[in-house]
Amino acid sequence: MIDDQPAERPWTSVPISAIEHFGYCRRQAALIHLDRYFTDNADTQRGHLAHEVVDRSGPSTSRDGTRCWHALPIADAELGVHGVCDVVEFHPNGPVPIEHKSGSYRPGSATDLQIAAQVLCLRTMFTAEVPIGVVFAGKHRRRYEVVVDETLADRLRAVIQELREVLQAGVLPPPVHDSRCDRCSLQEGCMPDAHVNSVFTPRPLGHWDD
Repeated sequence: MIDDQPAERPWTSVPISAIEHFGYCRRQAALIHLDRYFTDNADTQRGHLAHEVVDRSGPSTSRDGTRCWHALPIADAELGVHGVCDVVEFHPNGPVPIEHKSGSYRPGSATDLQIAAQVLCLRTMFTAEVPIGVVFAGKHRRRYEVVVDETLADRLRAVIQELREVLQAGVLPPPVHDSRCDRCSLQEGCMPDAHVNSVFTPRPLGHWDD
């Protein structure tokens, strides 16, 4: 989802969804979160359908008795991020965010940044250790644990800073024109063959949606 950023304090907090987009492709993040440009393809439609199952808001209990909360709003003012966790499981040793993906999962990808942001938010909100997050990959119907150590946390902080600078500048990054473009739903508006930057005015984006 695209969310509204308060105009009086632009980009003091960035959407966690923008972090994943930016980690994958800077131009994609700017098109979605500044230019408000988004189109669907088969992959994104599958993602929407998968999230309809888990995005019901509120508490539940899993089959093994684990307490869960769906569509939990999260934020960390010091880190400067906000968003929504698909599901948070509450275990005796603390909460664990579960990010649902309709496709596959590749360790070290931009998804790890999304999970890391969720984990750091939960650490702050619940004053808990929260050493890991989990990605549920629908393509293989399995869960992958992502350990959020200081190396990943530092990588996340650097990406957040770079993302904030791009959003505040309001300048569309140049196209990458590589294999990432093959399955991107934004090809028509992105024009990856172009070599000239576009400059546009950032539009206010949403606050609690991720």
